[in-house]
Amino acid sequence: MLLAGTQSGQILAWKGSPDDTNPFQPVQSLTGHARAVVCLVFGGNRLFSASLDHTIKMWDLDTLQCVATLNGHSDAVTSLMYWENYLLSCSLDGTIKVWATTGEGKIEVTYTHDEGHGVLALNGITRPGKAESEPKHILFSSCNDNSVRVYVLPSFEEKGRLFARQEIRTIQKGPGGLLFTGDGTGLTTVWKMNA
Repeated sequence: MLLAGTQSGQILAWKGSPDDTNPFQPVQSLTGHARAVVCLVFGGNRLFSASLDHTIKMWDLDTLQCVATLNGHSDAVTSLMYWENYLLSCSLDGTIKVWATTGEGKIEVTYTHDEGHGVLALNGITRPGKAESEPKHILFSSCNDNSVRVYVLPSFEEKGRLFARQEIRTIQKGPGGLLFTGDGTGLTTVWKMNA
């Protein structure tokens, strides 16, 4: 399945096809957001979408129906990340929220981290810990103060900051401990993570 968020707030869905002339066939248009969809992420057999309308929608992948709307941000939701059994979201409201499923099956905010600046993008890596059974989860959070903050999860202990000349709009991890960041001018910077 191929999915794309649109400026109008729709999510377009295509499914793969054996047809060589048209390898993807349109399946459905998912509607529910009032403004542009800026991020899509899969997790737990669900699709999560983030929007400028301040909401996160949760979609069932079998039916392509919206099964929940997550309200918790007071400004545009700019990035999502699904990590283990948690959904992390960030927003121009200056917060990173950690969402988890409750015993009743609802998804609720379990922790809110205040950045003090609008948050633009999230990504993370898992590194070996001191003991093999204790991996270190590292979160990267880019803010509109031209920095990328580095945190250890689940404590949100800050381990450092990376600084750029422009706002970092995207963060991607690469092979060999490389971290790629991109700004609004088209400049890509490669960072090397030390052990």
